[in-house]
Amino acid sequence: MFKIKVDAAMIHGSVEPGFEEVRAEFEKNFTERGELGAACTMYHKGEKVVDLWGGYRDEKTLTPWKEDTMVLVFSTTKALSSLAVAVAHSKGLIDYDEKVAAYWPEFAQNGKEDITVRQLLAHQAGLCAIDKPITLEIMSDLDRLSQILAKQKPAWEPGTKQGYHCWNIGFYQNELIRKVDPKHRSLGKFFQEEIASPLGIEFYIGLPKDIPDSRIANIKPFKKIKMLLNPSKMPLKFVLPLMNPWSLASRAMLNPKFANNHNNFNRRDVRSVEFGSGNGIGTARSIAKALSEFAAGGKKLKIREETLKELEKPPQIPKEGATDILLKVELPFSLGFIKPSNGFEFGTNERTYGGFGAGGSCGFADPEAQVGFSYVMNKMDLYIVNDPREKTLREAFYRCLKRL
Repeated sequence: MFKIKVDAAMIHGSVEPGFEEVRAEFEKNFTERGELGAACTMYHKGEKVVDLWGGYRDEKTLTPWKEDTMVLVFSTTKALSSLAVAVAHSKGLIDYDEKVAAYWPEFAQNGKEDITVRQLLAHQAGLCAIDKPITLEIMSDLDRLSQILAKQKPAWEPGTKQGYHCWNIGFYQNELIRKVDPKHRSLGKFFQEEIASPLGIEFYIGLPKDIPDSRIANIKPFKKIKMLLNPSKMPLKFVLPLMNPWSLASRAMLNPKFANNHNNFNRRDVRSVEFGSGNGIGTARSIAKALSEFAAGGKKLKIREETLKELEKPPQIPKEGATDILLKVELPFSLGFIKPSNGFEFGTNERTYGGFGAGGSCGFADPEAQVGFSYVMNKMDLYIVNDPREKTLREAFYRCLKRL
């Protein structure tokens, strides 16, 4: 296939005076770094200062990426799901230090009796893998899924290690919300009614039927062989265990089975199911605005100061250290969010929190600088963190902010 080129004429949007360097780096993503289609938005002190989009939403049809184009953001979804849990905390529905079983009695099976909400959201509960194969049918039946989750036995003593609950953390967050919400709403519906609607944003955990496919950018996955051929991007100590179907990493990251092929996330049935860990769909503008709301004090959503302080706290490191036993990198989690660490310093300091998705997408809140930041794209790359397309935008933005 011929190499697709995107020139400056296909870059749209605006930047406020002083942020021109961000636009220059965004253009370089297309002209020098092989970008296909993408968008980035940054808020500062509640005001949108960068809002850019460009390229193609579909490689095959060469349909342009438009202002209202949305895209699936994989694990960046976790940041938005965790904002929903934070809203529940702010409403007094959830105590992060309470045992999960206090809200969900059936959870107290097979060694899970004492797991706290904080441990679960920090990927320290040992529930990264589910023994039963998870299908779209099961994911669509929340009562059935709840029974499966409640029976699962931890893979290690909760609180002693961190292991990325890749797909499962969203399932557990969904069930927590259903249990504590007086209306028993699902995570996706709770997010829509408590965050998206009040803020006027377009981000969905489970794509509604009335959103046409023509508004959604199609994902272009990387070829699996590249995982072995690019150890500088994706370390072999992370990749090789995935080749062993009996390994914990394989059991954790390849169930649901459809998630093993990123092309499946272009399917309407996969986009439509509520999947709080991996199939959130929206605009960069919406992700940044939601995170900006929290970074700037949460006034529109009436978020309590106690909740904001909890989100900004340093992560609680498990007994055996901060290195994730599945990802094989130091990547601490707190209350569902990724926190800055050695080798992955984003935002101003450790008060920052966010989410980063497979392929390169990201979104984070920086309370110190009152920043909401988001970058989304449809061409996937291999980096676990620090994708150069995102990193250069992030660094350019903070240089601009420093000059101002």
